[in-house]
Amino acid sequence: MEQIPLEKYRNRHQYLELLIQLDADMAVPDKHARPLVRSYYRHRATRHGWRPLNAGYKSTARPRLIQIVRALNNLLHSLPCLSTLHHASTLQVPPPPPALAMDLSSLARPQAIRGASLGPLGAHAARRRSVQLLRPCRPTVRCSVDAAKQQVQGIPAAVAAAAEAEAARNECFGIFCTTYDLQADEKTKSWKKLVNVAVSGAAGMISNHLLFKLASGEVFGQDQPIALKLLGSERSIQALEGVAMELEDSLYPLLREVSIGIDPYVIFEDADWALLIGAKPRGPGVERAALLDINGQIFAEQGKALNAVASRNVKVIVVGNPCNTNALICLKNAPNLSAKNFHALTRLDENRAKCQLALKAGVFYDKVSNMTIWGNHSTTQVPDFLNAKIDGRPVKEVIDDTKWLEEDFTITVQKRGGVLIQKWGRSSAASTAVSIVDAMRSLVTPTPEGDWFSTGVYTTGNPYGIAEDIVFSMPCRSKGDGDYELVKDVIMDDFLWNRIKKSEAELIAEKRCVAHLTGEGNAFCDLPGDTMLPGEM
Repeated sequence: MEQIPLEKYRNRHQYLELLIQLDADMAVPDKHARPLVRSYYRHRATRHGWRPLNAGYKSTARPRLIQIVRALNNLLHSLPCLSTLHHASTLQVPPPPPALAMDLSSLARPQAIRGASLGPLGAHAARRRSVQLLRPCRPTVRCSVDAAKQQVQGIPAAVAAAAEAEAARNECFGIFCTTYDLQADEKTKSWKKLVNVAVSGAAGMISNHLLFKLASGEVFGQDQPIALKLLGSERSIQALEGVAMELEDSLYPLLREVSIGIDPYVIFEDADWALLIGAKPRGPGVERAALLDINGQIFAEQGKALNAVASRNVKVIVVGNPCNTNALICLKNAPNLSAKNFHALTRLDENRAKCQLALKAGVFYDKVSNMTIWGNHSTTQVPDFLNAKIDGRPVKEVIDDTKWLEEDFTITVQKRGGVLIQKWGRSSAASTAVSIVDAMRSLVTPTPEGDWFSTGVYTTGNPYGIAEDIVFSMPCRSKGDGDYELVKDVIMDDFLWNRIKKSEAELIAEKRCVAHLTGEGNAFCDLPGDTMLPGEM
């Protein structure tokens, strides 16, 4: 019987995940076996309530590898439930079957879990904060061992508690590991229930601006603690650790927890907000149809993860392009969540339109209201000057240059991102982060009387006559409860309606392109043209 230290394996489920991880520790020496083992683990997940570590691997079939998988299965099922037995120092585990060449002692050195603990920061920062690196999923079934049984087994309760505390420290990162014990009267009485915010593409430039705005209380207020759950890829995991270090050094009092990882089924667990920023950028020679398929697969998988583990009231903002159709794919793969919970970001387009109207009218941009972006986040988008107002007056009364409004205004808004790249050499990450904050704040604070905001939402049941079952940017109002209602008191003329129908036709064509990802049959692409916004290619 081989001795396996348990300090780093707090339950059977974590032990399983470390076995399946199969990277630096070389648990299965044959690299060709690893995809098959991961595939088999996903199969076990559907039958036993476990979730996969990495849903991106595909299986390969070889008779010898199937024998390895069967041997691994035998080993996994030989392990007892350990959820509270981590107080013990060792576990008796039978040696692995001959068909599975595995060095179990190497599992005592997982490189995915690092830890350190620092001294207390003072009563004002008193709380438990943790950064979790590649954290395991919570087991569906747990065992329990009470203190009396621990004494019978010869394990003193104090020793057990010390072992558990040491294990917890070994699973977290830096300052977020420290646990502070306070008297009841020292706790901040005004703080609300923790809000879990999941962010994909968390190592990217947009997130580099966004995360610090979230942690500072800019969205939810100065009395709302938050937990950031950051999703990256295998390639960006070190960058995610750097992000966690910067958040650590910023000493945000509202930031209670930070988790980082590469598995959406772990990162999205209990998420109240999901900001889906990560997507493949469009490279040279990549057609819009191909980008729809590539990124659509990412958002289909993330939709399934949200459907499985996120809060039932999670609010989802899709930023990765093409964001309207990606949002449709995501919501179609999350049938247990309300379609009203999904948004495509068009707030940056609204902000740019407000800026151009303010410049033309010679006023500050806070005088511009009731600005709507209709349609797709593409060159078919419709900045609506007909319903917009400047200092409470209709735009057409303040700006009497009809040619500029109908032609130059829209083109300027559309090309703003491309011009910025020419000037600065990179895309508009900071202003995109600001627009995400604006979009979130519009849902958690009441809309000013008479005003509205733009967001891409599900069209089924809309009052405008726009085709149903697509995600289309429209004017909305909110009571500040995270929900919204569509604005009904808008004006339409032929010029505005014709442009809205053009954007609608494009989104219907995009929907046909991704039918295989929305469960609506075979895909058929007949896109009317290349309408990607300049600066997003």
